[in-house]
Amino acid sequence: MNTFHSILLAGQLDTLGDSLIGTLADWADKGLKAALTLVVVITVARKFSLKAGIGALIALVIALGIYNSRDSLAAIFSDEVKNPSTGSHQVTVVITPDGSSNGGVL
Repeated sequence: MNTFHSILLAGQLDTLGDSLIGTLADWADKGLKAALTLVVVITVARKFSLKAGIGALIALVIALGIYNSRDSLAAIFSDEVKNPSTGSHQVTVVITPDGSSNGGVL
């Protein structure tokens, strides 16, 4: 078999695979948002409560906010793991003993 044709075929299959993975990822993003919206609607319908609806809506906003910022959060965490000394500095609290006490419990 000619190697040129097998390389060309692999390139075409690679493009097809990337396209398929991109389509599935797009469906997963839309499916997650639809599922979270459905959970909010079901929670409101089951409870018939405005408080439950507001709580479910707040949870929806928080979940979608975290999901949409997953790339930047991943970059922050990976930077903190790879370079712990260049991240935020450790807070040091100095407690000075009071001179009037005889060494009791703080």
